[in-house]
Amino acid sequence: DVFGGRKKRVKVKGSGAGREEKGREEKGLQTQNSLPPLTSISLEIAELVRGVAKMAGYKGDDEYDYLFKLVLIGDSGVGKSNLLSRFTRNEFNLESKSTIGVEFATKSLNIDSKVIKAQIWDTAGQERYRAITSAYYRGAVGALLVYDVTRRATFENAARWLKELRDHTDPNIVVMLIGNKSDLRHLVAVPTEDGKSFAEKESLYFMETSALEATNVENAFTEVLSQIYRIVSKRAVEAGDNGGSSTVPSKGQTINVKDDSSVLKKIGCCSN
Repeated sequence: DVFGGRKKRVKVKGSGAGREEKGREEKGLQTQNSLPPLTSISLEIAELVRGVAKMAGYKGDDEYDYLFKLVLIGDSGVGKSNLLSRFTRNEFNLESKSTIGVEFATKSLNIDSKVIKAQIWDTAGQERYRAITSAYYRGAVGALLVYDVTRRATFENAARWLKELRDHTDPNIVVMLIGNKSDLRHLVAVPTEDGKSFAEKESLYFMETSALEATNVENAFTEVLSQIYRIVSKRAVEAGDNGGSSTVPSKGQTINVKDDSSVLKKIGCCSN
Protein backbone atom coordinates (compact mmCIF):
# COMPACT_ATOMS: atom_id res chain seq x y z
CA ASP A 1 0.00 0.00 0.00
CA VAL A 2 1.66 3.20 -1.20
CA PHE A 3 -0.01 5.33 1.45
CA GLY A 4 1.01 3.12 4.43
CA GLY A 5 -2.41 1.54 5.09
CA ARG A 6 -2.95 -2.09 6.03
CA LYS A 7 -3.14 -4.69 3.31
CA LYS A 8 -6.50 -6.41 2.85
CA ARG A 9 -7.09 -9.95 1.72
CA VAL A 10 -9.46 -10.14 -1.20
CA LYS A 11 -11.31 -13.36 -1.81
CA VAL A 12 -11.98 -14.34 -5.40
CA LYS A 13 -15.55 -15.43 -5.78
CA GLY A 14 -16.62 -17.88 -8.43
CA SER A 15 -16.80 -21.56 -9.27
CA GLY A 16 -13.86 -23.89 -9.01
CA ALA A 17 -13.72 -24.10 -12.80
CA GLY A 18 -13.54 -20.33 -13.00
CA ARG A 19 -10.71 -20.17 -10.50
CA GLU A 20 -8.90 -22.95 -12.35
CA GLU A 21 -9.25 -21.08 -15.66
CA LYS A 22 -7.98 -17.91 -14.03
CA GLY A 23 -5.01 -19.82 -12.65
CA ARG A 24 -4.15 -21.11 -16.12
CA GLU A 25 -4.35 -17.59 -17.54
CA GLU A 26 -2.05 -16.23 -14.83
CA LYS A 27 0.37 -19.09 -15.36
CA GLY A 28 0.37 -18.44 -19.11
CA LEU A 29 1.00 -14.75 -18.55
CA GLN A 30 3.87 -15.55 -16.23
CA THR A 31 5.40 -17.86 -18.84
CA GLN A 32 4.98 -15.23 -21.55
CA ASN A 33 6.79 -12.57 -19.52
CA SER A 34 9.57 -14.83 -18.28
CA LEU A 35 12.07 -14.24 -21.10
CA PRO A 36 15.67 -14.77 -20.04
CA PRO A 37 16.71 -11.51 -18.34
CA LEU A 38 19.98 -11.28 -20.28
CA THR A 39 18.16 -11.52 -23.61
CA SER A 40 15.87 -8.64 -22.70
CA ILE A 41 18.76 -6.53 -21.40
CA SER A 42 20.88 -7.30 -24.47
CA LEU A 43 18.11 -6.08 -26.77
CA GLU A 44 17.78 -2.85 -24.80
CA ILE A 45 21.54 -2.27 -24.86
CA ALA A 46 21.72 -2.96 -28.58
CA GLU A 47 18.94 -0.46 -29.22
CA LEU A 48 20.65 2.13 -27.04
CA VAL A 49 23.98 1.65 -28.82
CA ARG A 50 22.29 2.03 -32.21
CA GLY A 51 20.67 5.26 -31.06
CA VAL A 52 23.89 6.75 -29.72
CA ALA A 53 25.81 5.64 -32.81
CA LYS A 54 23.25 7.27 -35.08
CA MET A 55 23.45 10.57 -33.19
CA ALA A 56 27.23 10.58 -33.22
CA GLY A 57 27.53 9.55 -36.86
CA TYR A 58 29.66 6.59 -35.82
CA LYS A 59 30.65 3.86 -38.25
CA GLY A 60 31.85 0.45 -37.21
CA ASP A 61 34.93 0.60 -39.40
CA ASP A 62 35.73 4.20 -38.53
CA GLU A 63 38.95 4.81 -40.45
CA TYR A 64 40.40 8.24 -41.14
CA ASP A 65 43.70 9.87 -42.03
CA TYR A 66 43.38 13.03 -39.94
CA LEU A 67 41.24 14.17 -37.02
CA PHE A 68 40.55 17.92 -36.87
CA LYS A 69 38.87 19.49 -33.87
CA LEU A 70 36.62 22.46 -34.64
CA VAL A 71 34.66 24.69 -32.27
CA LEU A 72 31.48 26.67 -32.87
CA ILE A 73 31.41 29.94 -30.93
CA GLY A 74 29.11 32.94 -30.70
CA ASP A 75 26.20 34.31 -28.70
CA SER A 76 23.30 32.14 -27.59
CA GLY A 77 20.55 31.79 -30.18
CA VAL A 78 22.61 32.54 -33.30
CA GLY A 79 22.04 29.03 -34.65
CA LYS A 80 25.24 27.16 -33.80
CA SER A 81 23.48 23.91 -32.90
CA ASN A 82 21.42 23.93 -36.09
CA LEU A 83 24.53 24.59 -38.19
CA LEU A 84 26.09 21.54 -36.54
CA SER A 85 23.05 19.31 -37.04
CA ARG A 86 22.61 20.49 -40.63
CA PHE A 87 26.23 19.71 -41.48
CA THR A 88 26.55 16.39 -39.65
CA ARG A 89 23.02 14.94 -40.02
CA ASN A 90 21.30 17.22 -42.54
CA GLU A 91 18.69 18.07 -39.92
CA PHE A 92 17.13 21.33 -38.72
CA ASN A 93 15.07 21.80 -35.57
CA LEU A 94 12.73 24.79 -35.49
CA GLU A 95 12.30 24.34 -31.74
CA SER A 96 15.99 24.05 -30.93
CA LYS A 97 16.78 24.92 -27.31
CA SER A 98 19.91 26.57 -25.96
CA THR A 99 22.86 24.22 -25.60
CA ILE A 100 23.65 23.23 -22.02
CA GLY A 101 27.41 23.23 -21.49
CA VAL A 102 29.10 21.56 -24.46
CA GLU A 103 28.00 19.06 -27.10
CA PHE A 104 29.84 17.60 -30.07
CA ALA A 105 29.29 15.61 -33.23
CA THR A 106 31.54 14.16 -35.92
CA LYS A 107 31.55 13.89 -39.68
CA SER A 108 34.07 12.45 -42.13
CA LEU A 109 34.70 13.74 -45.62
CA ASN A 110 37.24 13.29 -48.38
CA ILE A 111 39.72 16.04 -49.18
CA ASP A 112 42.42 15.39 -51.76
CA SER A 113 41.90 11.61 -51.46
CA LYS A 114 42.35 11.75 -47.67
CA VAL A 115 39.63 10.92 -45.14
CA ILE A 116 39.27 13.87 -42.79
CA LYS A 117 37.26 13.34 -39.63
CA ALA A 118 35.89 16.55 -38.16
CA GLN A 119 35.14 16.55 -34.45
CA ILE A 120 32.95 19.61 -33.98
CA TRP A 121 32.27 21.06 -30.54
CA ASP A 122 29.16 23.17 -30.01
CA THR A 123 29.76 25.49 -27.06
CA ALA A 124 27.00 27.17 -25.08
CA GLY A 125 26.69 30.89 -25.73
CA GLN A 126 25.39 31.86 -22.31
CA GLU A 127 27.75 33.86 -20.12
CA ARG A 128 27.35 31.46 -17.17
CA TYR A 129 29.00 28.66 -19.16
CA ARG A 130 32.14 30.59 -20.12
CA ALA A 131 34.25 29.05 -17.37
CA ILE A 132 33.55 25.44 -18.32
CA THR A 133 33.65 25.86 -22.08
CA SER A 134 37.03 27.60 -22.19
CA ALA A 135 38.70 24.24 -21.52
CA TYR A 136 37.19 22.85 -24.71
CA TYR A 137 39.11 25.30 -26.89
CA ARG A 138 42.25 23.30 -26.17
CA GLY A 139 43.43 21.41 -29.23
CA ALA A 140 41.08 23.15 -31.66
CA VAL A 141 42.56 23.80 -35.10
CA GLY A 142 39.53 25.50 -36.61
CA ALA A 143 36.59 27.61 -35.49
CA LEU A 144 33.34 28.97 -36.85
CA LEU A 145 32.51 32.30 -35.22
CA VAL A 146 28.76 32.71 -35.67
CA TYR A 147 26.49 35.75 -35.43
CA ASP A 148 22.83 36.28 -36.33
CA VAL A 149 22.39 38.67 -39.27
CA THR A 150 19.07 39.83 -37.75
CA ARG A 151 20.58 40.77 -34.36
CA ARG A 152 23.21 43.50 -34.49
CA ALA A 153 24.38 42.83 -30.93
CA THR A 154 25.51 39.30 -31.82
CA PHE A 155 27.75 40.76 -34.53
CA GLU A 156 29.16 43.41 -32.21
CA ASN A 157 30.02 40.66 -29.70
CA ALA A 158 32.04 38.78 -32.32
CA ALA A 159 35.20 40.71 -31.41
CA ARG A 160 34.94 39.52 -27.80
CA TRP A 161 34.42 35.92 -28.91
CA LEU A 162 37.40 36.14 -31.24
CA LYS A 163 39.61 37.46 -28.46
CA GLU A 164 38.54 34.64 -26.15
CA LEU A 165 39.21 32.10 -28.89
CA ARG A 166 42.69 33.46 -29.56
CA ASP A 167 43.44 33.60 -25.83
CA HIS A 168 42.78 29.85 -25.54
CA THR A 169 44.10 28.49 -28.86
CA ASP A 170 47.11 28.69 -31.10
CA PRO A 171 47.20 32.08 -32.86
CA ASN A 172 47.30 30.34 -36.24
CA ILE A 173 43.91 28.67 -35.86
CA VAL A 174 41.72 28.78 -39.00
CA VAL A 175 38.63 30.90 -38.30
CA MET A 176 35.51 31.40 -40.42
CA LEU A 177 33.16 34.28 -39.58
CA ILE A 178 29.58 33.14 -40.18
CA GLY A 179 26.58 35.43 -40.67
CA ASN A 180 23.77 32.95 -40.04
CA LYS A 181 20.01 33.13 -40.75
CA SER A 182 20.49 34.72 -44.18
CA ASP A 183 17.03 33.39 -45.11
CA LEU A 184 15.48 36.17 -42.97
CA ARG A 185 16.29 38.76 -45.62
CA HIS A 186 13.56 41.20 -44.55
CA LEU A 187 14.96 41.35 -41.00
CA VAL A 188 18.67 41.81 -41.77
CA ALA A 189 20.37 44.14 -39.28
CA VAL A 190 23.97 43.38 -40.28
CA PRO A 191 24.78 44.19 -43.93
CA THR A 192 27.02 41.71 -45.74
CA GLU A 193 29.66 44.41 -46.19
CA ASP A 194 29.97 44.81 -42.42
CA GLY A 195 30.72 41.11 -42.05
CA LYS A 196 33.27 41.20 -44.87
CA SER A 197 34.96 44.27 -43.43
CA PHE A 198 35.37 42.69 -39.98
CA ALA A 199 36.66 39.46 -41.54
CA GLU A 200 39.24 41.31 -43.63
CA LYS A 201 40.38 43.34 -40.63
CA GLU A 202 40.89 40.20 -38.53
CA SER A 203 42.16 37.94 -41.38
CA LEU A 204 39.18 35.62 -41.17
CA TYR A 205 37.20 33.76 -43.77
CA PHE A 206 33.63 34.92 -44.20
CA MET A 207 30.35 33.40 -45.37
CA GLU A 208 26.67 34.05 -44.84
CA THR A 209 24.67 30.90 -44.18
CA SER A 210 21.18 29.61 -43.55
CA ALA A 211 20.91 26.45 -41.50
CA LEU A 212 17.17 26.45 -42.26
CA GLU A 213 17.65 26.47 -46.04
CA ALA A 214 21.01 24.63 -45.90
CA THR A 215 22.67 27.53 -47.72
CA ASN A 216 26.48 27.56 -47.56
CA VAL A 217 26.56 25.33 -44.47
CA GLU A 218 28.46 22.52 -46.19
CA ASN A 219 30.68 25.08 -47.94
CA ALA A 220 31.62 26.82 -44.69
CA PHE A 221 32.68 23.68 -42.83
CA THR A 222 34.42 22.24 -45.88
CA GLU A 223 36.37 25.45 -46.47
CA VAL A 224 37.67 25.49 -42.90
CA LEU A 225 38.65 21.81 -43.04
CA SER A 226 40.28 22.26 -46.46
CA GLN A 227 42.42 25.14 -45.21
CA ILE A 228 43.51 23.13 -42.18
CA TYR A 229 44.42 20.27 -44.48
CA ARG A 230 46.33 22.72 -46.68
CA ILE A 231 48.46 23.63 -43.67
CA VAL A 232 49.07 19.96 -42.89
CA SER A 233 50.03 19.23 -46.50
CA LYS A 234 52.44 22.16 -46.58
CA ARG A 235 54.08 20.91 -43.40
CA ALA A 236 54.40 17.41 -44.88
CA VAL A 237 56.08 18.75 -48.03
CA GLU A 238 58.47 20.89 -46.01
CA ALA A 239 59.31 17.85 -43.89
CA GLY A 240 60.30 16.06 -47.09
CA ASP A 241 57.83 13.19 -46.98
CA ASN A 242 55.60 14.55 -49.79
CA GLY A 243 52.49 13.44 -47.93
CA GLY A 244 53.35 9.75 -48.21
CA SER A 245 50.81 7.39 -46.69
CA SER A 246 53.53 5.69 -44.67
CA THR A 247 53.58 8.70 -42.34
CA VAL A 248 49.87 8.43 -41.52
CA PRO A 249 49.03 6.32 -38.45
CA SER A 250 46.49 3.59 -39.09
CA LYS A 251 44.01 5.09 -36.63
CA GLY A 252 44.45 8.65 -37.86
CA GLN A 253 46.39 11.65 -36.72
CA THR A 254 45.24 14.52 -34.53
CA ILE A 255 46.45 17.81 -35.95
CA ASN A 256 47.53 21.14 -34.54
CA VAL A 257 48.49 24.20 -36.56
CA LYS A 258 51.42 25.54 -34.59
CA ASP A 259 54.33 27.07 -36.53
CA ASP A 260 52.37 27.39 -39.77
CA SER A 261 51.74 31.13 -39.65
CA SER A 262 53.32 31.59 -43.08
CA VAL A 263 50.34 29.85 -44.63
CA LEU A 264 47.64 31.64 -42.68
CA LYS A 265 49.08 35.11 -43.22
CA LYS A 266 48.31 34.71 -46.91
CA ILE A 267 44.67 33.81 -46.29
CA GLY A 268 42.11 36.46 -47.08
CA CYS A 269 38.41 36.00 -46.66
CA CYS A 270 35.87 34.40 -48.90
CA SER A 271 32.39 35.72 -49.48
CA ASN A 272 29.17 33.92 -50.02
